[in-house]
Amino acid sequence: MEKKNFKSQLRSALSWVFWVLLVQFVLLNISAALYAHKFTHFYNDRSLNDGPKSENVFQKTWRLFAGQKVAKSVVDEFPAFPVDTVSLTTRKGLRIDAWYSKTDSVPKGTIILFHGLTMNKGKYIPEASEFRYQGYNVLLVDFRAHGSSDGNNTTIGYREEEEVKLAYDYILQHGEKRIFLWGTSMGAVAIIRSIADYDLKPSGAILEMPFASLQSHLRARARGVGFAGFPEKPFGFLVSCWISIERGFNAVGFNTSAYAKKITCPILYQWGALDHSVLRWETDKLYNAIPSANKKLVIYDFADHESFLQKDAQKWRAATSEFLTTNMH
Repeated sequence: MEKKNFKSQLRSALSWVFWVLLVQFVLLNISAALYAHKFTHFYNDRSLNDGPKSENVFQKTWRLFAGQKVAKSVVDEFPAFPVDTVSLTTRKGLRIDAWYSKTDSVPKGTIILFHGLTMNKGKYIPEASEFRYQGYNVLLVDFRAHGSSDGNNTTIGYREEEEVKLAYDYILQHGEKRIFLWGTSMGAVAIIRSIADYDLKPSGAILEMPFASLQSHLRARARGVGFAGFPEKPFGFLVSCWISIERGFNAVGFNTSAYAKKITCPILYQWGALDHSVLRWETDKLYNAIPSANKKLVIYDFADHESFLQKDAQKWRAATSEFLTTNMH
């Protein structure tokens, strides 16, 4: 009798554990699916950017569980220098908006600028102004689902490689032979992918704080709301899985360092030592993966994941000017 009771109790306990684990698994996947959708979809509602500036631990936990709606960025900053609006078109018919501006002097070449996630071309007018001052034409591009370009869904640099190719070809078709690519965060990742996949041959590329993989970027977002350590790893993996399902590309295998291995053009790689979104190990991994014989790493000791020009203008100007001048061939 006691043996039967023990077996019955064991079955009951195992059944209870099974159902608890099953419920947790289902909840985790519901959470990842919700987060994946909101992370890769921008809404046409600017009021979403007016949320609370401070959150308690329960609000942060809910934001990590259910994700957060984000408004599509709107271009509300415009350059003082003259620009022509350029429209490019993706294979699937998305209109990509860009600004093209010629320098006031005889141009040394053209620099194409690509922004980060949730940003737009208007945010990098200061960088474009500096490049024009240095004697270069500039082309500022809005990625799909950003600024004045079509769409509401982003792939965080994966399909955005097409915009890099479209912009590069546009400048190439206008007779320019000295083309440099500049990108920050997601923009830098899209540049790396595009050079690798389309075999682009720019005169050089300036890469500022690209992330090592989509999973590492998602783990950084978990850390950003206070969930460092173990929780960030399954979070990054599960959300990547659901992004793969929802957006139709291999987000789990979206590894920037794999594409970096194909980069042979001159590279200026820049990173901030206080960056909590892209860690030092990611920077070292990516930089070391680039086989180019002409590459340089510049570290801004007091910069986070932000504009290096705004943080340390003198250092940024010196680094970019030296790189561009050295690779003018």
